[in-house]
Amino acid sequence: MEIERIRDILEAVLIAAGRPLSLDQLEAVFEGDEVRPPRSLLREALQRLEADYEDRPLELRRVASGWRFQVREDFAPWVQRLWEEKPPRYSRALLETLALIAYRQPITRGQIEEIRGVSVSSHIIKTLQEREWVRVVGHLEVPGRPALYGTTRQFLDYFNLKSLDDLPTLAELRDLDALHPELNLPDPEQEATGSESASEPASGAEADEGRLEVPAVAAGTAAGEPTEPESGPEGPTLH
Repeated sequence: MEIERIRDILEAVLIAAGRPLSLDQLEAVFEGDEVRPPRSLLREALQRLEADYEDRPLELRRVASGWRFQVREDFAPWVQRLWEEKPPRYSRALLETLALIAYRQPITRGQIEEIRGVSVSSHIIKTLQEREWVRVVGHLEVPGRPALYGTTRQFLDYFNLKSLDDLPTLAELRDLDALHPELNLPDPEQEATGSESASEPASGAEADEGRLEVPAVAAGTAAGEPTEPESGPEGPTLH
């Protein structure tokens, strides 16, 4: 089969899927053919397809779960207007908790509270789990056996990351804006009255303070060639 034909088939499959597809899943669509293209040819076709969309509103992006088509960040504001409901809004406290789990995983709720200097509300953990960004990856072998939290493949996909290695380094991460530009976090000085400091007691309204909006259409950056993603729903969470 010609490389151009393979490229066109992959383009059709990825657009129709509407979700990331791994190399195994892409290879499976050729099972009924007399001659199945080798993986090296599939990779070459994907590279050509990526180049074809280089200057177009859509881009072919590889994330943790595989390859997917998505709207480029420049066009997200117009695409978002197709949906009447407001995008989800998250507090800085929730995003700080998510960042700590991403960088310090596996980590317990108590360890997060020790670092932040305030308690972590159950609502924050529940929200992160409902979003499928965080999951319990084990339990710490101490009295009470507290849960250890880690990130999921869905977390990587949402933030357009192929693996945890693509997270910005802590030296580069001066604030949460670096994790994902579309979080639109205000400067700490601007939300001084709404955010918590380490010296302040925890509040039950922690998850409601300084709410921040996360657009429904996300597009970020990633680099490098990770190992082949699996087709299952869970990604690697420990490093």
